[in-house]
Amino acid sequence: MHRRSVRLLVFVLSALLLLPAAALHAQADAVRQVLTDQQNAWNRGDIVTFMQGYADSPDTTFIGKTIEHGYAPILARYQHAYGSSEAMGHLDFTDVQVRMLGEDHAVVTGHFHLTRTQAGGGDASGIFSLVFEKEAAGWKIILDHTCAS
Repeated sequence: MHRRSVRLLVFVLSALLLLPAAALHAQADAVRQVLTDQQNAWNRGDIVTFMQGYADSPDTTFIGKTIEHGYAPILARYQHAYGSSEAMGHLDFTDVQVRMLGEDHAVVTGHFHLTRTQAGGGDASGIFSLVFEKEAAGWKIILDHTCAS
């Protein structure tokens, strides 16, 4: 039994190491598309659709000034903090880097910039790191660490 387990482990690790570069590139593009979809939803003033990029799980975590656990509290946080189109402003993601950690996990880093009126809170920018997990419904954020400058 032990020898079979070792063979299986070696097979699985070998398969992961031999993943075609094209397949990983396609996965990275799918992760980037989630961010594009989120940016577009945000810029339409649609927080609910923006949140579709996050895993609907009590384990989903957002780290900013505080730590929030769970999809519903994270959604509520966004709705409270960005309750108007002025507060939401216009979102741009830049310098986005996707690092695949296999077929079903990825780490993403980048910068964000919110262009807003003074009444909306003024411009805001910063950096983020995200951990994505591939689910049946597609790529979803399971951890978001965002820091404003």
